[in-house]
Amino acid sequence: MLPASPFRRLLGLAGGAALMTLGAQTPALPKPPAAPVKEHRELRHGETVVDPYYWLREKSNPEVTHYLEAENAYTEALTKGLKPFQDALYTEMLARIKQTDLSVPVRRSGYLYYARTEEGKQYPIQCRRKGNMEAPEEVLLDPNELEKTHKFVGIGAFVVSDDSNLLAYTVDFTGFRQYTLQVRDLRTGHTLPDTAERVTSLVWAADNRTLFFTTEDETTKRSDKLWRHALGSAAPEPLYDEKDELFDIGVDKTRDRKIIVLGIEAKDTSECRYLRADQPQAGFTVFLPRENKRRYYIDHREDLFYIRTNKGGRNFEIMTAPESDPAVKNWKWFLPHDDNVRLQDIDLFHSFAVVIEKTQALDRLRIYDFHAKTWTAIAFPEPVYAASPAGTPEYESPTYRYNYQSFITPPSVYDYDVKSGNSALLKRQEVLGG
Repeated sequence: MLPASPFRRLLGLAGGAALMTLGAQTPALPKPPAAPVKEHRELRHGETVVDPYYWLREKSNPEVTHYLEAENAYTEALTKGLKPFQDALYTEMLARIKQTDLSVPVRRSGYLYYARTEEGKQYPIQCRRKGNMEAPEEVLLDPNELEKTHKFVGIGAFVVSDDSNLLAYTVDFTGFRQYTLQVRDLRTGHTLPDTAERVTSLVWAADNRTLFFTTEDETTKRSDKLWRHALGSAAPEPLYDEKDELFDIGVDKTRDRKIIVLGIEAKDTSECRYLRADQPQAGFTVFLPRENKRRYYIDHREDLFYIRTNKGGRNFEIMTAPESDPAVKNWKWFLPHDDNVRLQDIDLFHSFAVVIEKTQALDRLRIYDFHAKTWTAIAFPEPVYAASPAGTPEYESPTYRYNYQSFITPPSVYDYDVKSGNSALLKRQEVLGG
């Protein structure tokens, strides 16, 4: 039997809610626990805020643990009668899930990366094979091994260096989404001493030894600091600290591996800073200073920046700018604003681009062939569906991978061949039990 899953926990909560409704008329039911009220006042933006339950934030406080245990005991008492039904429903759900399975392999730098699951094990095992799927398997990370010494294992970032030799990943053993950086040498299997706490995003520079990563504030969990770390150095170097509480930051690298992008974003405003991946010791350059209620995002292909911006309308437009001088005066239209089409994103490759759009409440994937200079929309077989990118990391890829599903079609993964215009089904989720 698998460890308690989210299904089981949700069923318990749902059952508890139902039984409490019925139990309101039953005097024999236990009395629900009440959290003690403790005086707490603080000044926020010039106003005094009174929060008598502020003390519940203190995770290490024994009183908090005692109160949570009392709540759990109360729930167990009220849901005891539903236990047989809960177990039967959980068993039926589990019977419809293919527990031993394999994800669709993704090609990157001569390797095929995939995750596989095994019946009775809680976490997917991250693997790769060199060249083809007949080659020997290399296990990159098995969270089930980590589970032997930890009650909880959560994997966050998972980034392999450009030379395929190093894996940087983040792991949470607390359940509070507090991720710690780990670096593994894939040639030896050894974990390196380089580490950092509360990491939220990370990328490798082109030298395969420099990491850029962001971290979060301990209290607010806002991602606010950017760091540079050369493997083997004593400590990471601070590069940027976002002081505005409305903004979060994250770091990423373009598919062509040329540009590292620091994204800085609030709900209605954004700013990007960039650095060439082959110049990791240089400073980040502001692409366009932030402007209130203006959002923009940048990508890179063949010495051009592509800018998705809402400056020309709320549905966004896409502009290009030369890397040598990306000032606004040099911007040119790649795709103009359309009142009826929302431009969600753009994926750039050497020979084509994919625009992810939303129109008439439906997802749309349109392909632009840079050689033929033509647009083609991927055709979907049903009138109502959901489609989205499935991850195509190779810049030189001749195909584009996407997810597709509908009310009657289970989640499916396809590869679209840009040259032929055909979609090939790679995997469809099996629904067991008839």
